[in-house]
Amino acid sequence: MPAPDALLAAVAFDANGLVPVIAQEARTGMIRMVAWANREALAETLATGAACFWSRSRLAAWRKGETSGNTLAVREVRIDCDGDVVLYVVEAEGPSQAPPPASSGGSAPTGRSPPMIIRPIRRRS
Repeated sequence: MPAPDALLAAVAFDANGLVPVIAQEARTGMIRMVAWANREALAETLATGAACFWSRSRLAAWRKGETSGNTLAVREVRIDCDGDVVLYVVEAEGPSQAPPPASSGGSAPTGRSPPMIIRPIRRRS
């Protein structure tokens, strides 16, 4: 992983001190989840290798898997060219999200990975 101080200095946190984080499965490339991190959560992730995020609803840091046991071991941390998005390349232990509640209209998990949509990303002009 990059040097923690250099990476933290390169991240463009928003006005609330947050940056979006994408957790991507190292082996398959599947996007496991999208969440938010503040400087402290990102620093903890870099120090421990365990995915840490910031809960905007609870206004508190949370470690993926601390209650469910479904952890994300972070193997790499990357940032995009302007520093306003962070990518955690992870190895997942268990599912990343709870199944949607029946009232949400979501579908029940099938045990299969969702289809992957792959499109090239074009550079901004």
